[in-house]
Parts: sequence; C-alpha cells; structure tokens
Amino acid sequence: MKKLSKLSIFGYGAGDAANNLAFTTATMFLLVYYTDVAGISAAAAGTLLLVVRIFDAFADVFAGRMVDRTFSKRFGKFRPFIMFGSIPLLLLSVATFSVPQLGESGTLLYAYVTYAALGLAYSLVNIPYGSLAGAMTQDPSERAKLGSARMVGALLVGSALGIFVAPLIKPGAKLQETFTTITLIFVVIGAALYFFTIFTAKERVHRSVPNVSFKQSMETLKTNRPLLWLCLSSFLFLTGYMALSSVQLYYLRDVLGRLDLYPVLSIAQLILTFVLAPAMPKLVRKFGKKTVYIAAGFICVVGGAIVFFSPAWMVWLGFSGLLVSIVGVMAINIVVWALEADTVEYGEWKTGVRTEGITYALFSFTRKTGQAVGGALAAYALAMGGYKSGAAQTAEAVAGIQFAAGALPAIMTILAIMVMSKYKLTDVFHAQIVGEIKARRELAEAEAKGDGGAGQAPAVELPATDGARPVAAGANQASS
Repeated sequence: MKKLSKLSIFGYGAGDAANNLAFTTATMFLLVYYTDVAGISAAAAGTLLLVVRIFDAFADVFAGRMVDRTFSKRFGKFRPFIMFGSIPLLLLSVATFSVPQLGESGTLLYAYVTYAALGLAYSLVNIPYGSLAGAMTQDPSERAKLGSARMVGALLVGSALGIFVAPLIKPGAKLQETFTTITLIFVVIGAALYFFTIFTAKERVHRSVPNVSFKQSMETLKTNRPLLWLCLSSFLFLTGYMALSSVQLYYLRDVLGRLDLYPVLSIAQLILTFVLAPAMPKLVRKFGKKTVYIAAGFICVVGGAIVFFSPAWMVWLGFSGLLVSIVGVMAINIVVWALEADTVEYGEWKTGVRTEGITYALFSFTRKTGQAVGGALAAYALAMGGYKSGAAQTAEAVAGIQFAAGALPAIMTILAIMVMSKYKLTDVFHAQIVGEIKARRELAEAEAKGDGGAGQAPAVELPATDGARPVAAGANQASS
C-alpha cells in the first residue's frame, strides 16, 4: 500500500492542533475560569461540566450519523464538515470564555448555553476529522504516524498554553481580558490550521457504500465487539485523565505552591512529544498496539500513585509523578486512534459497509462521557475538600486536589487495563481482515465486469473471535 506523504501527515496533525485551540483551552482552564473569573461555585461548575459534556457525547452520535449519510464527490465525506464548521467552532470558544455578570442564575444559564453550543460545534468538526484517519490509509504503521502527528499537534497547543497562559492564572490578574484576547487570536490561527488540513489530508481508502443508512450503522455497532471493548476501556481511562487535567493547575499552585513549574511541565511535555512521536510507530511494529496501550497504562498508574502519596513539601517528587503520568497518557493517546481506525475495518469485514462516522462517534461518545465524569469528579473533589478561590487552602482541600490528580487517575487506569486485556483485534488479525476485504472487492469488481468470478482471490481464513460470521463475499448490501 502506498505510503502517506509527509505533507499529508503534517496536514492531518495541523487539524488536531486547531481542534485543541478550543478543546484543550477548555479542558485546562474552563473550570478555573468558571470558579475564579465568572464566580460560579465549584459544585455548580462540576454539575455544569457533567451535564454539558454528557450532552456533548450525544452530539457526537448525531455528528456521526450526519457524516455517514453525507458524501461530496469533490471533497469526500469528511472535509466539508471541517470546512464549514471550523469558524463557528472557534467563535463559540470566544463566547464560552466571555461570561457576563448577569446575576447567579443568568450567569450560570449563559455558561450552560455557550458551552453546550461549543460542544455541538466541536462534535461536527472533530467527528469527521477523527474519522478521516481511517480513510487515509489502512496500513498500521502509517496510522501510527497519523496518531503521532495528531498527538504532536495537540501537545504543541497544550504546551503553548502551559508555557504562556497558565502562568497568568494568578490572584489579582485581569483574567477576563486575558481569555478574551487569547481566544480571539485562536480564531485566526485555528482557521489557518483547519484549511491547511482540508487541502492536504485526503481520503484514499475505497468505500463501496458512500451514503450509509441508519440500519447499516446500527448493524455495524451491534457486531463490532472490539469497538465496544475499546470504548469501555477509553471511558475508564478518560475519566481518570480528565480528572488530572482539570486539577493539574490547582495541584501545582495550591498543593506544591509552585505555579511557576507549569511552564516547565509544558516544556517537558513538548520534549517528550518529539521523543515519543517517532518512536511509537516502531514500538507498534515490534509489540503491537494493544501491548503498547497496556504498558502505557501501567506507567500512568505509577505516576498517579506518586502524585497521591507525595507530601506537599516534596515538590520535585510530586512534579516527577506528574511527568510519569504524562508519559503514559501521551503514549495511550497516540495508539488509541490507530486502534479505533482498526475497528472500522472489523465492522466492514462483518457487514460489508464502511461506517467511519458512527464508529468514531460511538468511540468519541464514550470518551466524552468519561471526560464529563472525570471533570465533574475533579470539581466535586474540590468542593468536598472545601476549596476557596483566592485563599490559602486547608489540609482537606489539599487532600481533595491530590485525590483528583493522583488516586482517581490511577484507579480508573487500572480498570481500563483490565478491560483492554479482553480486546481481541490484534495487528495480525487486522492484517488478515484487510486482506479478506480486498479479496471481496476484487471478486465484486470481477463479477461486475462479467468475468463470472474468474480470477477470484481466495478468502482468508480468519479466527472466530465473537461467534458472529462476517458477511460473505459479494453479498447484497442494503442501500440508503
């Protein structure tokens, strides 16, 4: 199979950099913005994050169906959504970080509406963006490169936010002006990145059914057990990771008393990104994606334990725990997208129909749900500890922050590893599936030309993994 060009890989990574101008800004700073700038209580903010992110998860399913039923001969299935949805997404990020003082109820209502609108806009851009990777290549190593490019794009943005924005989040600063200026700048940068993706990252994988019916989408999900195991594992992992991400600033500022270490952490992430990105495809080729995922999970557990058990005065031990956690998180975040793309082929093997949109939507749905639960649990941990904005924190508040930053991520990652151990779609099995799909396609093309099946490629003998039989070669498919 033809290798992807460096330009297309780079262009794909640029798309996630643009995504994270909205997404990572929200995950890193929205809780502290709500509590310290908008004046929303930690408990109310936690409920807000839970409700809106669950709504956002359902928005992903809606977006997935929109993607599956849409196809443009000129731009393909995915890029039109990025083209027309990117600017509204970036403008809604500005609105989300511009909460006016309308009284307690009015302020909270504005926060709910703008954050929910941001989530819907993000789904309509991110679902097609994420689905695009599976349509660019079927080669595991090339998909790992796309996962690395995606992580690099996201981490460059996250590091820039940590280096340049996080140090500004201190008592007495004019934070509203800061967030308004930053999000407006992101509109310009993000638009340029999105359109670079549109013109460089193109679909190359053949699809026999351009427009997928609702029945076909549901049939794919019903028979795709590897996708369901991956979704459950990702839900558990993201619950822990989002808790850490939500309170990372609080941990450095209020537990370790070293907000100045946030830029150091971001620079370290940046360095680790450029170490891991080229190494991950090699690790995947040698050990397989599932093994890399599980090993990275154990690294996360070790880091979480260090953060939770380190005394506040042992600054560098606690900081080292954060670094260890981040190494594991980055490795998982690279390989998980390649795992998701593999489940698309599994679904096609079972049903004969490629359904990137709904497959990625279900995966994103469970991830968003995990993010909702993790962000809410982090906020509730702050509230239960008695966190007070702008004040010295009590021992109970410090314990709540450490639990959210260390123990909760470790516990949830252990559960994620246990689930992932049941995942059966190995790289060898996936290669066999791709071969079977290709053989079917060649047979169908031969029959369409009136060859009567001459030159038929032999079917690949595949191991039974869940008792469901794949669709027979040349079987009739339902139309939209």
